[in-house]
Amino acid sequence: MASAAVGVSEAPLTEQAFGFQSIIGDSAPLRDALKLAKTVASARRTTVLLIGETGTGKELFARGIHYASANADEPFVAINCAAIPEALLESELFGHERGAFTGAHSRKQGLLELAGSGALFLDEVHQLPRQLQPKLLRALESRRVRRLGGLEEFSIDCRIIAAASPMLDQVVASGEFREDLFYRLNVFAITLPPLRDRLEDIEAIARHFLAEETREYQHPKRFADDAIAALLVHRWPGNVRELKNVVERAAILSADSAVVRGEHLMIQKRTARVSTAEPSLGEIRIPPGGKLMVDIEREAVAITLRLTGGNQAAAARMLGISRPTLFKRMAAIESSAGATEP
Repeated sequence: MASAAVGVSEAPLTEQAFGFQSIIGDSAPLRDALKLAKTVASARRTTVLLIGETGTGKELFARGIHYASANADEPFVAINCAAIPEALLESELFGHERGAFTGAHSRKQGLLELAGSGALFLDEVHQLPRQLQPKLLRALESRRVRRLGGLEEFSIDCRIIAAASPMLDQVVASGEFREDLFYRLNVFAITLPPLRDRLEDIEAIARHFLAEETREYQHPKRFADDAIAALLVHRWPGNVRELKNVVERAAILSADSAVVRGEHLMIQKRTARVSTAEPSLGEIRIPPGGKLMVDIEREAVAITLRLTGGNQAAAARMLGISRPTLFKRMAAIESSAGATEP
């Protein structure tokens, strides 16, 4: 890859690493997104708009769509619209002729041209400068472009895959992003779920990253139960990218141990706590007159299930009990509640 901002990839080098098989997880929101991505992959020239928070894997999905298409052997070209200086971005996208501006000593092909019959991935497209938006819109509509300083237009054949944050609607409403360009990009939209909505995937993803980080070690590492519980309760504002960083740090901090424990995870832990304050998610209120243990257990189970999105296996880990024990506690609580009803 040329740089973090612009990259051209060849299929033989990246298909195995960046195909759909490299996307880890089996949660319903992820399965829904993957189903849409696999469906649109067969429509070679259909424009795709990937919407998701930072770190949700938008480029991974874009590559998956490309490498599952009939044109997987063609280039995959990526550019971050927020990482290239505005003065250079037009030249990067459309190319330029010799003498088009000071310093243009030779002809340069733009990324729309370099992508050939492959795919151009426009990351953070919502940050595309306003003055470049009409030119991109025309290129998408006519499938023709002209280099800076050039006189002739030529055809382009690549698929456009754009990615934006969920704030794209706000950017369009504010007038910073052209509404007609939004509709032209929004031909086939796929929303990628944040990691906090994929709690059942967190453990598998974390284990994958840990295996990658410890591949050079003679003995692989594993997560202790308290580490898994801490991973499940965190809200992950940075999504999968944040999780990868946390696991990398934990692997270093636990270098002398075969087990990664909660203390090795440099994340903010949100756990249920006993409090006399007003009740809220993650708190159990005990009034001055006291509270029955069965009621405390009922609230603890309810809070933990809310924190884990209803994932009973994850809730059992957080409570430090087995899943069968959780079932027994839940049944006992329900039985107790029924017995107290008039």
